[in-house]
Amino acid sequence: MPHDAVIIGGSYAGLSAALQLARARRRVLIIDDGRPRNRFAARAHGVLANDGRPGSEIAAAARAQVAAYPTVAFRQAEAVDVERIEHGFSIAFADGTRTQGRRLILAHGVEDTPPDIPGVRERWGRTALHCPWCHGYEIGGGPIGVLGRGEHAVQYAAIVAEWGDVTLFVDPDFPLSQQEAHLLYRRGVTIEPTSIDRLEGEAPTLTGARLADGRFIPLKAIFVGAHVRVANGFAESLGCEMNDTPMGRVIKVDGMQQTSQPGVFAAGDVARAASNITLATSDGMTAAHALFRSLIEEETTAV
Repeated sequence: MPHDAVIIGGSYAGLSAALQLARARRRVLIIDDGRPRNRFAARAHGVLANDGRPGSEIAAAARAQVAAYPTVAFRQAEAVDVERIEHGFSIAFADGTRTQGRRLILAHGVEDTPPDIPGVRERWGRTALHCPWCHGYEIGGGPIGVLGRGEHAVQYAAIVAEWGDVTLFVDPDFPLSQQEAHLLYRRGVTIEPTSIDRLEGEAPTLTGARLADGRFIPLKAIFVGAHVRVANGFAESLGCEMNDTPMGRVIKVDGMQQTSQPGVFAAGDVARAASNITLATSDGMTAAHALFRSLIEEETTAV
C-alpha cells in the first residue's frame, strides 16, 4: 500500500487529520477538489486566533504547514469512486487513474441546498446566511429574517434573535404550537405567515423581502436553515450507516469519528449537523488519532 491513510477532502477536517498523522511519520495522501463549503463567505468568524480572517487564508496556511512534512502528498483532483480491497481501499479519479491506502478518512464535506427563492443563491454567504455564530455579530443588529422548517425553525429563530430584530417566515406546512409561539414571543420574534416571493436589493446587499401578497419587509440579512447533502455517495457505497438530522443526512460516527465500517473514518461537516471550522478541525484530529491506533493494533497483532 502506498499510503497508510487516504484523506478525501483537503479543507479544515482533512488537513487537521493529515497533520496528526504526518507527525506520527505516517504516509498520507490528501485528495482535494478545491471547492470548500465556505468559499462563498468573505471571512471566517469565531475561529480562535483567526477571527475575521478569510477562510481561504486559514486553509492555505494550514496546507503549507502540512505540506512541510515529507510523508504527506497532495493531489488536486476529484475522487469519483471508492471501494474496499484486500488490506485497504482503492480510490478512483476522474481521469481514470487509481490509488490505494490502508485506511480512509472521508472529510469531503457537504453541499448546502438553500430554498429555491429568487435572490437567495446570489447572496449566499454574504447576506443570506446559515450560522448566526459565524456571521451574526457583523450584521450589527437591526431587522433580520429567518427561514426554516418545523421545530428547527423555532429554535433557530430563538437563537438568531440574540443578534437583531427577527422576523420568522413560517412554513405553512409546519404550523406552530402554542408553546412554540410563546417561546418566540418571549424572544421578541415576529411571526410572518405569508411566504417570501423574492429577496430584493443589489446583490449581495439585501434590502428586504417581497412577500407573496406584495408587502415588503425590510431586512439587513436573512438566516436560512438550508438542508445539506453529502457531496458524494462514497460512505453509502462502502456500507456506512447514515444519520438523518433536521439539516439533512450525514455519516454516522462514534465518539472517535469511526464509521460503522472498519477502516473508514469521517470528520467535519460530512459527519455532523452543526458545523464550523473549529469543530471540523477537532473532528479531524480525533479521526487521525483513532486511525493511528487502528494501524498500531493491526501491525502488532498481525501474524
